[in-house]
Amino acid sequence: MKQIAIIGTTASGKSDLSIEVALKTNSVILSLDSLSVYKEIDIASAKPTKDEMSGIKHFGIDVVYPSYQFGVTDFIECYEEASDFARNNDKNLIITGGSSFYLKTLLEGLSSNDSSINKTIDIPHREAYDKLVGIDPTYMLKIDKNDTYRIEKAYNIYLSSNLTPSEFFATYKKEPIITNINIFEIEWDVETLRKRILLRTQKMIQNGLIEEVLGLEKKYNRNLNSMKSIGIIEVLDYLDAKVAKKDLCELISTHTAQLAKRQRTFNKTQLPFHQKNEINALKKEIFKYFLV
Repeated sequence: MKQIAIIGTTASGKSDLSIEVALKTNSVILSLDSLSVYKEIDIASAKPTKDEMSGIKHFGIDVVYPSYQFGVTDFIECYEEASDFARNNDKNLIITGGSSFYLKTLLEGLSSNDSSINKTIDIPHREAYDKLVGIDPTYMLKIDKNDTYRIEKAYNIYLSSNLTPSEFFATYKKEPIITNINIFEIEWDVETLRKRILLRTQKMIQNGLIEEVLGLEKKYNRNLNSMKSIGIIEVLDYLDAKVAKKDLCELISTHTAQLAKRQRTFNKTQLPFHQKNEINALKKEIFKYFLV
């Protein structure tokens, strides 16, 4: 079994490329997306439809309902299910999506005690950062004060284990879950990507994003993690009359572009060196890899 990861920002064309590659390389696909795991969140997550999947078996899509708090251990179970299926059926595996912190977890592994790190951060991130600098200055040299994901993880470690992050990682060693994978990242210039994001946002609204969120709001608590995603929170503000309908598309597009910038930074700083290129050139490199 060969396995690759196709990553990139939101709206970069990962899903379409992955399906095209899967059709020609006898592959199954594992979604690397923290929102597509939820049933009933279809338009807001931009998950591929059954027609778009073109008969390719997908994992990591429609796994749980929005009321469930999906986490990294759940994603690892999805990966194990997908990789077992691929091996048992003589297929290759393509991992694709924008939630690269899941991929980072597969590459680095979880420590033997990571499953207990599940407390919710209850103070502002800047306050948590300052506290962590006070108790573990050496470890915090690795973390930018604006890196909310890593600050929250480090603070959760401290709350849950009563150990500093340095002490925790010295005590509980990590074992990689994946040791053989090639990573390919789709790159777009900023202006072209902004146009793609705007077009996709317009399509989402035309396809019923507001109606989807209205249905979710009636059924689920707004405080759920699944209800705090871009596309959902803006529509909720619109339903509360905090945002005019004429401004909704631009607001979602702006927040999505900001997310894309964070995704690029994460992929550059948190993942090992990997191939990056525009989509057509990258496609050639991917097919070349499968032919080896």
